[in-house]
Amino acid sequence: MAKLSILDLSPITQGSTAGQSFKNSLDLAQHAERWGFNRYWLAEHHGMPGIASAATAVLLSNIAAGTKTLRVGAGGIMLPNHAPMVIAEQFGTLESLYPGRIDLGLGRAPGSDQLTARALRRNLQTSSDEFPQDVLELIDLFSKDPQQKVRAVPGTGLEVPIWILGSSLFGAQLAAALGLPFAFASHFAPQQMFAAIDIYRERFKPSPRLDKPYLMLGFNVFAADTEEEANLIATSAQQAFVNLRSGRPSQLPPPVKGFREKLPPQDQMLLESVLSCSAIGTQEQVKETMDEFVKETGADELMITAMVYDHAARLRSYELVSGLQRTLIRCA
Repeated sequence: MAKLSILDLSPITQGSTAGQSFKNSLDLAQHAERWGFNRYWLAEHHGMPGIASAATAVLLSNIAAGTKTLRVGAGGIMLPNHAPMVIAEQFGTLESLYPGRIDLGLGRAPGSDQLTARALRRNLQTSSDEFPQDVLELIDLFSKDPQQKVRAVPGTGLEVPIWILGSSLFGAQLAAALGLPFAFASHFAPQQMFAAIDIYRERFKPSPRLDKPYLMLGFNVFAADTEEEANLIATSAQQAFVNLRSGRPSQLPPPVKGFREKLPPQDQMLLESVLSCSAIGTQEQVKETMDEFVKETGADELMITAMVYDHAARLRSYELVSGLQRTLIRCA
């Protein structure tokens, strides 16, 4: 069966603060540990009024300190924003504090708009074209016998598990060439998912880190005790996506009954495309949708995300999903 994990963007809801978002994230992680989720990841985004996980490594330390066994990690760190040495030290520190529990997912997008990306990098020569070399440098920094003269302290010899993230074919190609696990962002960019899966599996080269392909797929779930409630709580994420794609990024808004049906056709088509890898409904309805998704993709693991306005409703959604962990079909 496919494993289940959680992707948290630490959403800032309308009228709330980042501080409250951090409390909610820790509470969610603690529940996730009790409910048996496999891992809990946070994603690096910058300049987004509705996402509080910008300082990802700092927030991960808080999550790891408040849990005991749950794997925690970045899904991911946007490597073009950082020198590999800095990331090696940050995640070497995390691994030293919480041994055997840290994951490091790496992406090549800035996780921001161009103006914010420029403010982050300062050095305008840095670009996503250097991503493959930066990944290799980072792997070397974590190795027991680095080839480069500099040493990450802490970091050297810790061999923190590295994942390649992607929303296009590039990430699939790189993960396959380096023999690394691959996480595809199908929860918001599903268009090239099947092509990326085929490339990753067909071109995978075994490595000291991984002997066969391991595929994780992002998946949105809005689960509730009734179908009506599930459709209602899903409207917060739908509003946020429409706002973002319209150039008006916002804090996560409260749900609006019938929101999707009131949209103009072009926005309805946008949501149909962007959120096609989603399940909305009761536990049984969500199970049916997730089973079909796992059958179609053969995913080894699903990274579940739920951008829900009300924290109690968000917890309930994940609780309902957690009850499916032993029953989800795994495609052979």
